[in-house]
Amino acid sequence: MPDRDLPPTSDADAALALGVRLMRQGDLDGARISLEAAARSRPGDPDIQLNRAALGAAYLAQGRYAEGWPLIEARIGLRPDLVPLVSPSFPEWRGEPLAGKSILVWVEQGLGDQIMFARFGATLAALGARVTLGCRPSLAALFRTIPGVDEVISVPVGAGVAVPRHDYWSRYFSLPYRLGTTLSTLPSAPYLSALSERPAPTPAARIGLVWRTSPTGAAAARKSLPEPLAQELLALGAVSLHPEDTGARDFADTAAIVAGLDLVIGVDTAAAHLAGAMGKPVRLLLPFDADWRWMRDRADSPWYPSMRLVRQRTPGDWREVVDRVLPEIAPRGQGG
Repeated sequence: MPDRDLPPTSDADAALALGVRLMRQGDLDGARISLEAAARSRPGDPDIQLNRAALGAAYLAQGRYAEGWPLIEARIGLRPDLVPLVSPSFPEWRGEPLAGKSILVWVEQGLGDQIMFARFGATLAALGARVTLGCRPSLAALFRTIPGVDEVISVPVGAGVAVPRHDYWSRYFSLPYRLGTTLSTLPSAPYLSALSERPAPTPAARIGLVWRTSPTGAAAARKSLPEPLAQELLALGAVSLHPEDTGARDFADTAAIVAGLDLVIGVDTAAAHLAGAMGKPVRLLLPFDADWRWMRDRADSPWYPSMRLVRQRTPGDWREVVDRVLPEIAPRGQGG
């Protein structure tokens, strides 16, 4: 059994060290007790908060959303580049009734994260709220297709943006916590679509491929497919979805391309989230130790029912992953 002899709550360093060790051993409940003891002793300590957020992700990876979402709140203040600090003149939403109220959801995290969590805009609208989403410019036109969203504000990186007063504000990753989202209540219906004014071009192939993640993203090198394997898939008839190859100006342009495809094969990046959010069949190629959102030992995703997960069985072995999707590519890629 994991060691769960807890140190006195006044010994923050020992509590932190034990919490980290228990988390690595898989004893999440023991880790939570120890890390909370450390946090009480040293509130706001960045190392403690970082590990509380990591523990939240570990709970989420197990599907234990009720325990994971509150701990994810520890992310706030740790990485202002990913979770910008904001101080609007109106209050943060903490679950109050939203009927007849307005709420601003402020930008955070990467493009794929914003696509993944934008689904909750429709949930807020269903609760009677007037919903405004802040997002990066490349997502703005696309997010206007989300049912129930009233306004979208484009927020360039590092830029100040004036917004009108709302009744409440929140962040993308805080929404499932405040909404009490669990695996059984997670909204999973498609919520993004191609714009009617941007008709889908005739696809050069019936399968789209995205094999590189953003170089600034978390674990980019570990999540990207080696170039020779990507070229092998392209040679079989897949078409690149990278904007430098398609000429897409933003994600609305990419959505128009995806709308004309039968299947998207991709690594863990924003284009794969887009295809899943549109309800397109997706084969998501994942490293051995994938991100929390793809959970553990599952071939499906509760976030995107049309997505199937193809995980590395051995760390770093992309060859075997590609071999498992090859039977789907050749017939479709050639239009058969």
